[in-house]
Amino acid sequence: MNKPEKETQGENQRSRVADSTLAALLDRHTREGTLWTPEADGRVRCLACGHRCRLAPGQRGICKIRFNEQGKLRVPFGYVAGAACDPIEKKPFFHVQPGSAALTFGMLGCNFHCAFCQNWISSQALRDRASGGSIEVVRPDQLIDAAKRCGASSVVSSYNEPFITAEWAGAVFESATKTGLLCAMVSNGYGTPELLKYLSPWLKALKIDLKCFNDQRYRFLGGTLAVVMDTIRRAHGMGLWVEIVTLLVPGLNDDPQELRDLTQFIASVSPDIPWHVTAFHPDYRMTDARPTRASDLLRAVQIGTGSGLRFVYAGNLPGNTGQWENTRCPDCGETVIERTGFTVHANRLGSDGKCPRCGRIIPGIWQ
Repeated sequence: MNKPEKETQGENQRSRVADSTLAALLDRHTREGTLWTPEADGRVRCLACGHRCRLAPGQRGICKIRFNEQGKLRVPFGYVAGAACDPIEKKPFFHVQPGSAALTFGMLGCNFHCAFCQNWISSQALRDRASGGSIEVVRPDQLIDAAKRCGASSVVSSYNEPFITAEWAGAVFESATKTGLLCAMVSNGYGTPELLKYLSPWLKALKIDLKCFNDQRYRFLGGTLAVVMDTIRRAHGMGLWVEIVTLLVPGLNDDPQELRDLTQFIASVSPDIPWHVTAFHPDYRMTDARPTRASDLLRAVQIGTGSGLRFVYAGNLPGNTGQWENTRCPDCGETVIERTGFTVHANRLGSDGKCPRCGRIIPGIWQ
């Protein structure tokens, strides 16, 4: 039943007020950023992501959370919208400290607007009136203390798009590194060389969503394919441990030739980069597509291995994809890490990462 016009107008007005209130709250938890350069007439150029927004005084970036205040770029700082102690496999990282806990934290906002976003409550907080969002003021040392209390071996910036909140992540990572914690990010990969250089003193592992392999579709999501490809190449070239995830959405990005092109690109960077193909469930603004089936994942897995990738994983349907949740030696076929979902049942690798049967080194961060 359609709502009366006056009632709809009232809801829209309340939404606008909520948006304004949240924006004002977030603006209070900012500081002058690092990833920007000044330009003429009080404008600034943001360098945190591939949009490289050129902002006049008072203007917000595409992400909605970085903005020009009197010729200086203000960036989010000093809060979290969520923090939890998760298995590192949930990120997913399968070649980073298997079976360990990761203190995961996130803020609000994103530089994309994916209709199938699985974290839209936090990512679309200042773009979508329905998302809402709340924050908790916190210091970096408090997050590190939380990581120690939960026995975490790493801290991971995730939930929203971490590149656009890089200065805050950097502050947390600096504290984490001093205490021996590994630092990682879970990102859409829409980065810049300046961003990667800024994070390089602390960042050791980067999970990138390679959402499809079609530039027109990437533009619909809010970016370009070329920028994500460049970020993957640069991050790997810098020595970061990179794992790539593709959320397989039936009818959107599951065309066999597109998946072949996507996995051949990954293999061209390195066949040792793990590729996770994960199951979609209807959410946010894409509720009419069917959920991904195990058979869909298995077809994609075969394409990935056929492209030469040595470590391919099928995720989000625990127990339904057979051996494709496990890590196996590409030389002798030995199962070196056995998993179901986010649970590690057996890890036969030592800290040196060698296969116990043939001695081949399995790439990753095992200590």
